[in-house]
Amino acid sequence: MKISKAEFSRRRKKLMAMMDRHSIAIIPGAREVTRSRDTEYPFRQNSDLFYLTGFEEPDAVLVLVPGRRQGQVVLFCRERDPEMELWNGYRLGPFTPLWSERIIGEWVRAAQKLGPEGAAAYLGVDDAFPVDDLDEILPGLIEGTQRIYYSMGHDDVFDQRVMGWVNQIRRLVRSGAAPPADFTDLAFLLHEQRLIKSAAEIRVMKKAGEISAAAHVRAMQECQPGRYEYHLEAAIQHTFSEHGARFPAYNSIVGSGANACVLHYTENASRMKSGDLVLIDAGCEYQGYAADITRTFPVSGRFSPEQRAIYDLVLEAQRAAIAKVRPGNTWNQPHDATVRVITRGLIKLGLLKGKERELIKAEAYRDFYMHRAGHWLGLDVHDVGDYRIDGRWRQLEPGMVLTIEPGIYIAADTTKVAKRWRGIGIRIEDDVAVTESGCDVLTSDVPKRADDIEALMSEAS
Repeated sequence: MKISKAEFSRRRKKLMAMMDRHSIAIIPGAREVTRSRDTEYPFRQNSDLFYLTGFEEPDAVLVLVPGRRQGQVVLFCRERDPEMELWNGYRLGPFTPLWSERIIGEWVRAAQKLGPEGAAAYLGVDDAFPVDDLDEILPGLIEGTQRIYYSMGHDDVFDQRVMGWVNQIRRLVRSGAAPPADFTDLAFLLHEQRLIKSAAEIRVMKKAGEISAAAHVRAMQECQPGRYEYHLEAAIQHTFSEHGARFPAYNSIVGSGANACVLHYTENASRMKSGDLVLIDAGCEYQGYAADITRTFPVSGRFSPEQRAIYDLVLEAQRAAIAKVRPGNTWNQPHDATVRVITRGLIKLGLLKGKERELIKAEAYRDFYMHRAGHWLGLDVHDVGDYRIDGRWRQLEPGMVLTIEPGIYIAADTTKVAKRWRGIGIRIEDDVAVTESGCDVLTSDVPKRADDIEALMSEAS
């Protein structure tokens, strides 16, 4: 299940149609990053370049020129190098030399059939050049354009190169060169385009959700008092990899007991105790797209009365929020629904005192529910796209994907509530796609009713 070459082409054409005709867009890819001495972190492509090409090698640069050839697409990438490929892995390269016949692999076999065109034909771009020729070629592509679409401030080194190319053209003005007059942040166009997912993207995200759901189910089944949080983390990662998702979309959170009240806890090193809850926030990255699921369940397989009361309240809040996810509603309506349900429930349980409306106005709930109900989801876990338009919460549209993740966290050392409530941390999170008539929960394969969780854990014990 992959995004097709035709879809990547449609994305580029759509973006160029929104650009000024006499302009150029420059999108640099990611570089390899040193982890320790001479080892690198696993490479992950820049999401913008991946969105437009599907290309997953480092040190690439994509250039779009809408005014040339009815839209020219140029990729700069690393050249083929048999010695380096022997040590570090195969490269697609701008061209495919004859010696590549000895190399195996799906993408290489495809490249063999393409003859000398290499990356250009394999990715469906118009031209591909060695990235080492960037300084020689790019000033000529920039010269004569009126606007550069480029996102400054993310890579100081590449920012300086871009300005160097522009200044090179400016020095030749007396010779007739025409430098661009304006810089525009490409994110204004591209990130709004990325916000609305295609049917193919939704299918990939659904698959990511299914894999992640299977991982959460396995964690519930393998949970036992006396095991460590990292045992469940390992089970989750194993399930991801078994289904073709080698990497998590973010560092997995496995927090038991008081650790469940730490929103971004990732040490995952404590021994799990009978009577405690464990909160797992984990999702895989599949074909570049992220899943993001949170479930909370009892280490021993049974909720205490206090845990059950808080759990059912969080679940009620999540259901109220999901009911608000439909076209025409605003981004903030699901969050507002969680605030109302949680505030009302905390009053009923005696954890807040006062009138609901006044407590909401004073944000008294933030002692226990201190984050928003969700975020955009896509190629990035906290995906791109504005939440407000002209100062107002934006309306939800079909194709948007967001998380719904209310929670209640009662610190173990708080003195504001009775002791029996302390140390309970609960969050429930699902990935939700906006449809034409409402919404579709992409991660519904994980149980979240307390009775269903207890039943699943009882069967596994």
